[in-house]
Amino acid sequence: MSPSRIFLALAALSLSLPALADENLLGYVRGAETLPKGSSEFYQWFTQRSDKGAGHYRALDTKTEYEYGVSDRFQVSAELNGLAINTSGLVVDGYLPGDKKSGLRARSVELGMKYNFLSPAKDDIGVSGIASVELGRLDPHSGRNKSEVEVEFEMQVQKYFLEGQLVVIGNVGGRAAREKRKPIANLPDDFDWPTDPEMEISTKLGAGVSYRFAPGWYAGAEMQRESEYETDVGLERWTLFAGPSIHYAGQKWWATLTAFKQVRGGGEKYAGQTDTDLHLIEKTKNEIRFKVGYNF
Repeated sequence: MSPSRIFLALAALSLSLPALADENLLGYVRGAETLPKGSSEFYQWFTQRSDKGAGHYRALDTKTEYEYGVSDRFQVSAELNGLAINTSGLVVDGYLPGDKKSGLRARSVELGMKYNFLSPAKDDIGVSGIASVELGRLDPHSGRNKSEVEVEFEMQVQKYFLEGQLVVIGNVGGRAAREKRKPIANLPDDFDWPTDPEMEISTKLGAGVSYRFAPGWYAGAEMQRESEYETDVGLERWTLFAGPSIHYAGQKWWATLTAFKQVRGGGEKYAGQTDTDLHLIEKTKNEIRFKVGYNF
């Protein structure tokens, strides 16, 4: 189903129902709420990444996640991530070794936890922290085989205004990953495809605002900057994405749709890249994310 049809389907379901704890008002920037003790939530995410400025590139990321509230402040989660990719007519030294088309495959598993230090609903401001570890088997950019161990930490700050009608959220986080690419047969002699283990460190800053314009309905905007560092070269790349979000909360479920566009980017570029103010080796020009959650 296309994003426009998803949006129309959501619009047709407009009901005056209450919002849910830990619902995702935005697509990329995460709030500080946690689940109540003993409650559970099931998530399904779909993220489409497309357009590297040359050739054809389209990837679909999926996330199937279960969360459980151990206490009113502490929750744990487990997720399975998938990847489907279709790329042709674009070769990037060290990153995209050639055309690749594959259906949805399991990419990684992840375990996480979240602790709420201050409640957005009860305190002047909400503050939470997330920690997670991920084990991966596929490169998310090329779809090629790669083993990866990743650890991520993030802090979320959330503030309600106008008796909860307006929500402001901020995130700051970092990740560290150890990656090792698998060898590929029959590569050109001059193509760089390193198979030695690599260490990467990245930081992430995000901010967003969401406004309830009708019962159960929120319109929002968000932005996120990511910077990636490698041990040999320091800052290697950075990107700034921004875009609008629409969110709907029902009695037991919620859904969020976000259109994210790369505004600026820097760092390394592939040979012949014409969009010189963007980073298009590991990122794309456009992303669309649809998330749905069910509480039980």
